[in-house]
Amino acid sequence: MRFLSTFAAAAALSAGAIAAAPRDRSPEAEYQRLIAGKTAGKPQDCIDTRFTNPQLSAAGTKLIYRVSNKLVYVSETGGGCENVRRGDTLVTRQFQTRLCRGDIAQTIDLPARIPSGSCALGAFVPYRAQ
Repeated sequence: MRFLSTFAAAAALSAGAIAAAPRDRSPEAEYQRLIAGKTAGKPQDCIDTRFTNPQLSAAGTKLIYRVSNKLVYVSETGGGCENVRRGDTLVTRQFQTRLCRGDIAQTIDLPARIPSGSCALGAFVPYRAQ
């Protein structure tokens, strides 16, 4: 009886592994998924961060600020902040309530408390859902 229940559990686990579809987790695929169905607007030099708590992700050299399901800002950097993708924290020094083109951002590996990169923010392109 014990063998039969162990066999049934193993069969159920392996069936779930077979049924799982592979997902493309490349940075470009993630970027395309986040902007799908949205229209690009005019690039902005600054975005207001006072009343928002955006979700941040990285796709290659792009930093993606997801304000809501209907609004996403994309900032093209020169590179150096890609470690946000692996879970590092992005730290910016803001002297006002806005993030602006040219501001320097730094990535930090929080468990080790070691800086892992830095980049200059580019213009912020808004992508809005219609």
